Amino acid sequence: MAIITTTKRTERFRRTTPPTCKYWLAGRCNRNPCGFSHSLPTSPSNVYYNANTTYKHSKKPDSSVEKMASSSAKKAINCAPKAFKKPENCALKAVECRPEAEAISVEKPSKCEQKAEAISSVEKPSKCEQKAVLIEKTADVEDVATVAKACVDKSRSICKYWMTDNCVDGDLCQNLHSWFYGDGFSTLAKLHEHKEAITGIALPAGSNKLISGSTDGTVRAWDCNTGRCVNMIHLNSQVTSLISEGPWIFAGVKNAVKAWNIQTGADVTLDGPKGQVLSLNVGNDILLAGAEDGVIYAWRCSFETPFKLVATLSGHSKPVVCLAIGCHRMLYSGSMDHSIKVWDLDTFQCTMTLNGHTNVVTSLICWDNYLLSGSSDCTVNVWVCTEEGTLEVTYTHTHQIAVLGLYGMTDAEAKPILFCSCKDNSVRMYELPTFLERGRLFTRQEVRSFQIGPGGLFFTGDGTGLLNVWKWLEE
Repeated sequence: MAIITTTKRTERFRRTTPPTCKYWLAGRCNRNPCGFSHSLPTSPSNVYYNANTTYKHSKKPDSSVEKMASSSAKKAINCAPKAFKKPENCALKAVECRPEAEAISVEKPSKCEQKAEAISSVEKPSKCEQKAVLIEKTADVEDVATVAKACVDKSRSICKYWMTDNCVDGDLCQNLHSWFYGDGFSTLAKLHEHKEAITGIALPAGSNKLISGSTDGTVRAWDCNTGRCVNMIHLNSQVTSLISEGPWIFAGVKNAVKAWNIQTGADVTLDGPKGQVLSLNVGNDILLAGAEDGVIYAWRCSFETPFKLVATLSGHSKPVVCLAIGCHRMLYSGSMDHSIKVWDLDTFQCTMTLNGHTNVVTSLICWDNYLLSGSSDCTVNVWVCTEEGTLEVTYTHTHQIAVLGLYGMTDAEAKPILFCSCKDNSVRMYELPTFLERGRLFTRQEVRSFQIGPGGLFFTGDGTGLLNVWKWLEE
């Protein structure tokens, strides 16, 4: 019988090799051919044959390879239609299997990779594929930093953890790590001596002192050059409003108004109000005080003779929160009863009542011929006088949070800027008359007071007792 000896064979894809002949190992095998291997066992490899192995039969080495190739081609062709039918699911699986697919050798690709390659040929990628691309991009640290920076640029709220020095995200935090954002202004100083909310800031005429009042029961005087507190007055009562007119300083407390003259040293107490004095204003030599009992008290003040109570303006059913004096000797008052009343200062009579808000009217300012009102109903109304002499709302700016105060001034370029203090511990800055947001200030608690200073300075006082000094930057 002819003996076929194999000298070279193609890969046969066999999982095991014939066992070694034990008689051959002992040198006593007399079989020819022998069904067992006459060689020592070797380590596994991709080629399962040995040059010294003899077999009874031999098959064409290319037959198994051709069958394997044809079966692989059929599977690839069958997978493609499935990928087109459900591209989203296949793409999602491809993303999930990606780490495993990278570990598999190139010679034997996985089904997930084959499906992913079939999907990549589609002209219009699915949503899942777009997400896969996004995942691949954000896997890089630099890309993550870029995406995070973009989120920070778009953010409009301050990081509450950064405010307490506890933020662990650092530059990757999606919220702001700054006390303000916007161009054209900066912060100069932070004065923190008050223990509670600052409710009034004043700059008396003829003095280099900044005066502040707080609900901690004190009035403090600050040196404008050094920023240090140089004097403090204990009133033993919460200061809920504070203004200055000429050399006089007025502070609203419970059941009274305290007055000081910084030039003569005079100290006066004006009795009459019932409850806390929540708002103060001076116009036409008349000191006006809005009290918790809903009444406005008016004192005639020539600043040379003693103050004299000349009128009490009754009309509001709840506390008077804010006062503003406009042209034509008119007084505007906002109350917790949701209304705005217009008073004639010559006759002390109410001429009209405005009902444009659905919640507490928290702030009023007069700007040229316009009246602006802010409310806890999250709106700012712009009122204009009609030909009939009435006031109508010409524009309403809506916020997502309650409005606490409105303040107006001009920037370094003489553009009118409206400051809008909100319940979310921020102050939004709008250019008028477009109401385009110019920037935003942030505090640990809401801003309760605002004051304009010389040379582009302005001051804000918040609920923590912090007094911030800001300045508009010249070009």
